[in-house]
Amino acid sequence: MTIAPSRFPGERLGIPEHGRGSVARPGRRIGALAIDWAIATLISYAFFSGQSWLTLNSWATSSIFVAMQIVFIPTIGGGIGHRLVGLRVIALRGGWVGLWRPIVRSILLGFVIPALVWDSDQRGFHDKIAGTVLIRA
Repeated sequence: MTIAPSRFPGERLGIPEHGRGSVARPGRRIGALAIDWAIATLISYAFFSGQSWLTLNSWATSSIFVAMQIVFIPTIGGGIGHRLVGLRVIALRGGWVGLWRPIVRSILLGFVIPALVWDSDQRGFHDKIAGTVLIRA
């Protein structure tokens, strides 16, 4: 059985096409990612870099980024960047996103590749596995 692609992101999920509650578009996603990565970089620089930006520990930055996502998704509904650009992460089936979804989603996001593989609903592989969707708040 073949499932036809959505006419708009979120159609198959029962999510509106536009406005509040619609699937987050790439511009806001990239903006949120940039903000969260910048915060993780600053924290990493403050605690792990030594004297120069050139010695910045990329493992520390990545770990801080993932940890921030794990902490903030279940508590404030998304990373700091998500919230600043008007997005939030929700469980696809509704209710509280829980603890395991942010952990799975964030670890996969840390590997980058799953975030680059999208379906017609603009959900990355990390969101599909975790049962989450990033929406406009």
